[in-house]
Amino acid sequence: MSTQFLYHLPVEQTQWKVEGQTTTAFTWEYEDGNADLLKLYGKGKKQQWDAAERLDWSLDVDPDNPMGLDDRTIAIYGTDIWNGLDAKGRAHVRRNLQAHTLSQFMHGEQGALIATAKIVQTVPSIQAKFYAATQVMDEARHVEAYARLLHEKVKLAYPITRTLALLLESTITDKRWDMTYLGMQVLIEGLALAAFQRIRDTSSNTLAAGVNAYVMQDEARHVAFGRLALREYYPHLTDAERDEREEFVVEACYHMRDRFNQGEVWENLGLPVKECVEAVEKSEYMKMFRTRLFSRIVPTVKDIGLWGPRVRKAYEDMGVMEFAQVDAQSMLENDGRVAEEFDAKMFVEKALGTQ
Repeated sequence: MSTQFLYHLPVEQTQWKVEGQTTTAFTWEYEDGNADLLKLYGKGKKQQWDAAERLDWSLDVDPDNPMGLDDRTIAIYGTDIWNGLDAKGRAHVRRNLQAHTLSQFMHGEQGALIATAKIVQTVPSIQAKFYAATQVMDEARHVEAYARLLHEKVKLAYPITRTLALLLESTITDKRWDMTYLGMQVLIEGLALAAFQRIRDTSSNTLAAGVNAYVMQDEARHVAFGRLALREYYPHLTDAERDEREEFVVEACYHMRDRFNQGEVWENLGLPVKECVEAVEKSEYMKMFRTRLFSRIVPTVKDIGLWGPRVRKAYEDMGVMEFAQVDAQSMLENDGRVAEEFDAKMFVEKALGTQ
């Protein structure tokens, strides 16, 4: 079935095209000695996988709760609105919220696909071009996996949110290669890792958990790629250049935090949007979730050197400064181990016939 028939709004009302300028950088230095990037490139080659084969698409998905998530993760849970819904109404809320989440993952991965193709074109280092080429394949696979999950199992999709669209647009249209890295590899990918982790670690559905576990294995490498490249480049910025990038980080983080009000879903369900958005703002679970979204971003921003007073003040305001002490590298390495453990779990469950 065409995706056009899955969207709750016509694509004609929600699509947009991005116009921007790109400078193509050729390099004639093929041995610049960046051993860390070459090591990451080697890992990227070895960890390629086939979404059609690594995941068991024959697994059933509950249409009333596709990702098998606890109702307490729903922002309106326990409110008068939730308590007033019958079983069918609650199932409708679950399915739409999860379709909305997966749809943003899918659209975001397409944005990453386009941004990484641009990185291949614009980045000056040959080693960075090599690694970015492996990431292009990664991102295509991620779009494939989320699209298949939505088409075959959930059978419902949502358009891209305006906030995510604006962030992708600003990341893709900037002609400076490091801004594409900063927007995509550090901010969008960092946010995505935290969002994926929630599903990977809490979903009771093996297929939904598996998609996110395997995507996270790739994304961990992508964030590491951004850290390596920007950590070397940013010490050479002028004060004005660094200030511009820190301003971009602050604005983007506020936008990402505030986009999780799920207004499109409440409107589509015919629920009172204002009351639902207020419930999102008051929800203790959503407050915790919004905070943990920055668990991957904060230590990376600090590590690459964008740690001026403006950034620190913003993170203090958001209540996420605690993540500045997190060992980002250890978290990324753990994402790879969890994916490998998931392979073993899938193998055992299939052998025992418990899937």
